[in-house]
Amino acid sequence: ILTFLLLQNWFMALAATALYPIQFYIIPKLQRRVNQFGKERVRLVRSLSDRIGESVSGVEEIHAHDTSAFELAQFSGRLGAIYDVRLKIYIWKFIIKFLNNTINQLGPFCFYSIGGYLVIKGELEIGTLMAAIAAHKGLGGPWKELLNYYQRQADARIKFEQVMEQFEPAGMMDEELQSAEPDPDQTLLGDIIGANVTLQDDTGTVLVDGATFAFPGTGHIAITGTSGSGKGDLARLLARLIIPSSGNITVAGGRLSGLPQSVTGRRIGYVGSSAHMFSTSVRDNLLYGLKHRPMAPAEYDDDEKKIMVARAHEARVSGNSTDDPAANWIDYQAAGVEGEGDLTQRAVDVLRLVDMEGDIYDMGLRAIVDPASRANLTQRVLEARAALRDRLTDPEIAALVETFDAGRYNDNATLGENLLFGAPVGGAFDINRLAENNYVLQVLDQTKLTDDLLDAALQVASLMVELFADLPPGHEFFEQYSFISSDELPEFQALLSRIGRDGMASLRPEERNTLLSLPFKVSPARHRLGVISDDIKSRVLEARRIFAEGLPTELTDSIEFFNAEKYISAASLQDNILFGKLAYGQARGAERVGVLIAEVIDSLGLRAEVLEAGLDFQVGIGGSRLSGGQRQKMAIARAIIRQPEILILNEATAGLDPASEVSVMDSIFKEFEGRGIIWVVGRAGMARRFDRVLVMRGGKVVEQGTFEELDVEGRALRELMDAE
Repeated sequence: ILTFLLLQNWFMALAATALYPIQFYIIPKLQRRVNQFGKERVRLVRSLSDRIGESVSGVEEIHAHDTSAFELAQFSGRLGAIYDVRLKIYIWKFIIKFLNNTINQLGPFCFYSIGGYLVIKGELEIGTLMAAIAAHKGLGGPWKELLNYYQRQADARIKFEQVMEQFEPAGMMDEELQSAEPDPDQTLLGDIIGANVTLQDDTGTVLVDGATFAFPGTGHIAITGTSGSGKGDLARLLARLIIPSSGNITVAGGRLSGLPQSVTGRRIGYVGSSAHMFSTSVRDNLLYGLKHRPMAPAEYDDDEKKIMVARAHEARVSGNSTDDPAANWIDYQAAGVEGEGDLTQRAVDVLRLVDMEGDIYDMGLRAIVDPASRANLTQRVLEARAALRDRLTDPEIAALVETFDAGRYNDNATLGENLLFGAPVGGAFDINRLAENNYVLQVLDQTKLTDDLLDAALQVASLMVELFADLPPGHEFFEQYSFISSDELPEFQALLSRIGRDGMASLRPEERNTLLSLPFKVSPARHRLGVISDDIKSRVLEARRIFAEGLPTELTDSIEFFNAEKYISAASLQDNILFGKLAYGQARGAERVGVLIAEVIDSLGLRAEVLEAGLDFQVGIGGSRLSGGQRQKMAIARAIIRQPEILILNEATAGLDPASEVSVMDSIFKEFEGRGIIWVVGRAGMARRFDRVLVMRGGKVVEQGTFEELDVEGRALRELMDAE
């Protein structure tokens, strides 16, 4: 277009491009301001995201301290700041567009005004002017596209820079140290020497101040000191999780900071005071430290292989990892085993070492096992069920469990459980919402149970309101004894008042279902309310038969009916073995039945398989389904299973009870004979069992030696022990 204008008339070509230099000068300056606001917006959004994550993790603290209003105000303020920045971005982008449009329209204006004047004066032909105007109109579109591209490119660059800042923080480990493979003959079982080791945080605060120490790498070393003495920071330095600000740490003659991660990460085990668990199974968390590199490729068919080859190519050209996440990453040799079968036994042994075998056993009993993938186990569970049934013929034991019987009402089960006589799959037959299920209501009508259950519901509701009306909301009795929560109590009071005044016909269908839900929760043996008569029980048994025989096809997959000869895939291993309900009111009934089940499992040699099922227990987000002590034990086991040469425990047992702490310490000392242990102890008295002790104060190593050398009057170790 510009060439055409130049050939037509150089003056017209000059006029067409005269305003572009102004845009080249102004637009980048304005865009830089937009870029600054863009950076601020990304920072604020990231900060909001982080705060959301913190609130989710700390929701218990928010509820415990009644700070919901404060948190909402914080979120409102952050959202307001984001809105302000976005508004500024919009305004400045609008200014840029306004200037662009104004300048673009000045071109035609100049053509018509100046060009028209020249035509009138006879200095320019009308055809040339019209050709120039037509050509200039075609110039606006591409120019506008170019400016839009410039703005989009600037926005993308800002976001890219912000993302890269997160992946390239100060002090990041060199990539070569992360990717280099270790020398198979290299060992860390040599002297560990620290020379004037200093560590400062981002604000310049000195955490470790010129620490100097020396001890054998095969020794058992205790580090002690008061809170804030720098003992935990020294442990992290020794694990090479952080790099000293100055000074050197050498291990077996090599500088620790120069060792590749493949050496420190495989030959040094580290466990901190707060253990992180990944949202997966116990097994995957335990074996996480064995997944250094792919050990064996995954098996694919031809079509899958083509897909994986294409993905690997894309990863290679984009600079990403070409390792296959589906490959077998387990380093069996690092765990000291030959294969998968031995590894499971090794995992159980390590969990036993940290006093967690009982926990995994309980998890296994609570596990829901798929019969298709564990057919042998489910068959053995049926054998355990039969063995337990034989044990229950003993009159003293029989009183502990009421087994399921298709022809008998189970007084220790709720009415809803008796009606279904099966394990619900999915939410169609949720025990707490049976009164809302149309098919259940149909069965009740067919057996003429509806009116009787409504009468029972009125009795239950009246009794609950009478007993709990004067209790404050949230009282523990609501949880222990009431079918109605404190929040629902006013609703039931209003329902009873209306029924007493206007009769049952005044209730809406949803209110009627709410009332009808109460009897489904009643267990005659436990609640002893007298509302479930023998007549109702016999009709529930009839309803049970009709329910099973007439179950619609679309609901057949929503329940697994109880069958003494069949494994129930929707129930746990323990429920499958028990095949009944614990009898209410028996002294230590649950404990005695637990012992009985354990005896049956051990007699059949099933414990190993139950433990294996426990390894598949899902720990939840951040290990939320585990207790704090269980998470700590898991973290210690995760470090031990890969057989490191040096184990560093940074107050890793502080959250355990004293008995468990002593038991775990005994097991670790025995396991690590001939290998190094560096243990940051919470109490100075624990250092008595170690070969050598380092005492820290104010970031400095003020004493080091054997416990006997330091346990004398006037020494720092004795002062710490006296203060405990």
